[in-house]
Amino acid sequence: MSNHLINETSPYLLQHVDNPVNWYPWCEEAFEKAKREDKPIFLSIGYSTCHWCHVMAHESFEDMSTAEILNRHFISVKVDREERPDIDSVYMAVCQTFTGSGGWPMSIFMTWDKKPFLAGTYFPVYAEHGIPGFSDLLRGVANLWSNDRDELLHSADEVIAHLKRPEFNYGNADSENLCAQAVKLFSVSFDNIHGGFGDAPKFPIPHNLLFLLLYASQNEDPDVLKIVEKTLTQMRKGGIYDHIGYGFSRYSTDKYFLVPHFEKMLYDNALLIIAYASAYAVTKNQLYLDTAEKTAQYVLREMPASDGGFYSAQDADIEGVEGKYYTFTFAEIMEVLGKEKGEQFSKIFDITLGGNFEGFNIPNLLKSNDLYADFEDEIQKLYDYRKKRFTLHIDDKILTSWNALMIAALSVLYRVSRNEQYLLAAVNAQKFLEEKVSSGICLFSSWREGKASEKGFLDDYAFYIAALTELYHATLDKEYLEKAERFCQEAAGRFADDVNGGFYLADRDSAELFMNPKETYDGAIPSGNGVMTYNFVRLYQLTEKEEYRQLAQKQISYMTGRAKESLTGHGMFLFAKLLYDNPPVNIIVILKDRLELEKIKEQLPFLANVTVVSESGEHPLINDRTTFYVCKEHVCLEPANTLSL
Repeated sequence: MSNHLINETSPYLLQHVDNPVNWYPWCEEAFEKAKREDKPIFLSIGYSTCHWCHVMAHESFEDMSTAEILNRHFISVKVDREERPDIDSVYMAVCQTFTGSGGWPMSIFMTWDKKPFLAGTYFPVYAEHGIPGFSDLLRGVANLWSNDRDELLHSADEVIAHLKRPEFNYGNADSENLCAQAVKLFSVSFDNIHGGFGDAPKFPIPHNLLFLLLYASQNEDPDVLKIVEKTLTQMRKGGIYDHIGYGFSRYSTDKYFLVPHFEKMLYDNALLIIAYASAYAVTKNQLYLDTAEKTAQYVLREMPASDGGFYSAQDADIEGVEGKYYTFTFAEIMEVLGKEKGEQFSKIFDITLGGNFEGFNIPNLLKSNDLYADFEDEIQKLYDYRKKRFTLHIDDKILTSWNALMIAALSVLYRVSRNEQYLLAAVNAQKFLEEKVSSGICLFSSWREGKASEKGFLDDYAFYIAALTELYHATLDKEYLEKAERFCQEAAGRFADDVNGGFYLADRDSAELFMNPKETYDGAIPSGNGVMTYNFVRLYQLTEKEEYRQLAQKQISYMTGRAKESLTGHGMFLFAKLLYDNPPVNIIVILKDRLELEKIKEQLPFLANVTVVSESGEHPLINDRTTFYVCKEHVCLEPANTLSL
């Protein structure tokens, strides 16, 4: 017997359609029923490839006795955090206020009018480590609801008042030396031995590496460059990188980058392609280009939808065991590769009888200096064997914001590799978004089974604008730049806080929840506000329009005040600020013949503001040949027929 999730398209919601819990999607029907029957809401937020979401579902939501308690005393609501980032963001702030931390699955208890009075994440079946058992918790909440509701409502009022406290208006916050201060903080937390920052767990956070890479390039700082290179190299060597099927897992559970949390997310791989491709552009280290290309190969092979978009994620679990898909026994390696090649492979990739992960082996190169050993045939054999052994669940919804990141990544990778395959994939993905999740200049957040979501959010617009800008850099086709401008104007009109600055996550006039967050802190994905800063800076530098200069300055001022609370949590903004403070070289190309464009693109520097225009009185052809007008560091060079920097 199915519940009220039966008509949903979210893979996460559909995973729970046969639970004995009488789940509702987020809808007015659920809240009206809770009001009518005078019951609290139990809100469960997660996503389809989340390991601990699977665990709690199996332990509690598939259990008849637990379901009976939920169905008798609560109205239960399921939300896919990836489809509704606004709901996730608001109640994550609630969870962090109540508990000091957050994560998924997220468990929220609230009133029918969406006021939260208790929050947590995963709850075990039985009490352990100071965490109550889930059934005991449900009974306790139901008892309080019936006998001491005032206490619960008081708790809800307190947390809402805390979260809705007036935002400080930072005005023209001082931003001098902000980037240098951030670099010092990153340097202090840098793990000089194992790469990355701090102790376990370690997240890639590629946008922080991009900031540090740009800082190192602008300031010719080898120490900062070492931080980036050490981290990129260790991640490539470690088990966080899939040496058999390529691509990166979500994060490392240890400080070595050996044991990952095995799920693979589209956004991580997109951002890491950008980081590795950018590092190659700066250093010409072939390892970085190889990593970026193999990661792109993984996405193009494992994650493509049939009509141009990309799926969201691959699961961490097989048969309830995290990592089972990715690990091997020593005997399996010998069986697949044979004794001679198996022993050679095992020596390089840390495969042993005892294993390096719960008796099994995660292939890695952390103990090897031979990063270029030729095991292409052996890797292919193991990949084929792994595919036949198990099948991973794929979250096949197509998210606008994550696809935009992949479009940007493939555009960047094309520029450093000149491989047309990447540009074609980026162009096709952009066409998909334009046709499926765009109505004029209105974006929707997701697409699955022929159906678009009902609304879009700041991240959808911000990331799509960045994707269009990167497609412009890759093609020099002004149509992409013009589209970026149109969506930028729509985002400013829809999400901007004209009084205090910054951008709301949901439409400015949205009243569905008790608050509309303005996210500036970067998590695994850069914040929408950070990316909007980047968009304004790039559009100003590419178009030289005064409106973008003013928008960039206003957003930088706002973000400076917010970033000072946690500099290392605002890497995307800091990256944008570096670009604003130290603009890349500006190149105007006057083409004699459009057929020359492809050859000219190969000559352009990786980081530059390039415009292709027609001959004019202001910019005439010199010697009746293609001409370059170059300005850098506030100085314009003599126009020339060859590009000389």
